Amino acid sequence: MSTEPPLYLRVAGELRARIENGEFPPGARLPSGAEISRQYGGSSNSVASGAYKVLVDEGLVISRHGAGHYVRSQDTPELLIRQHRRRSEDSPFGRGVAEQGAAGTWRHESTTEKASEQVAARLGIPASAAVMHTSYVYLADEAPVQLAESWEPLALTGESLIVLPEVGPYAGVGVAARMRVLGIDVGEAVERVRARTATRAEAQALGMVPPGPVMAIERTYYDQASGRPVETADVVMRGDRWVSVYGQAPAVGPRP
Repeated sequence: MSTEPPLYLRVAGELRARIENGEFPPGARLPSGAEISRQYGGSSNSVASGAYKVLVDEGLVISRHGAGHYVRSQDTPELLIRQHRRRSEDSPFGRGVAEQGAAGTWRHESTTEKASEQVAARLGIPASAAVMHTSYVYLADEAPVQLAESWEPLALTGESLIVLPEVGPYAGVGVAARMRVLGIDVGEAVERVRARTATRAEAQALGMVPPGPVMAIERTYYDQASGRPVETADVVMRGDRWVSVYGQAPAVGPRP
């Protein structure tokens, strides 16, 4: 009778060791089920899911729905930096938070609805035109730090694979990457930023008791070729957790 532990426990042990020795630093994405199957054999679903369940239960790993498993940060940064870049990465929130040593996850809910007059004006569509409305709660190491309400015209995305921002082959990759599927270059978002006090509902969703300051951002992405708005969103960020950075210092090499 074999005394070797089940394969999923051996995989969990090897991944644990690689995390503890720093091969996978905080925020790093861990191997997919297919990668684990190729390396260890067995069913990618049973072996990988069993191994990751062990590591999640131990608090070493965070599971991000639809995007894999990431090393949990044991020391979430007090302040998170929102870096503005010329082109958005495919996963701007997840990657940006991971680079700072935290695991970024989010909850979402998408529904079709009729555009309000305000949303219609921002998207340049008739009032009551159909839009996809997605609500987000973003978390850093499972603590809520950001909210967003996003709207996209269904006349643009309704017959495509990107109609649902968080479902399908292009789920969770960000607006810029999703719009590239339609051949649209959105360039840099136009943002209006102001500071205000969180509403009671926002404070509750963000865990701010009592309500404190937030950065409220009205963001719109445009098709660079036609000038047509393709997505607009209201983003609310905890003012005590975020610093917004614009521009980039030039890279200067060593002096001779």
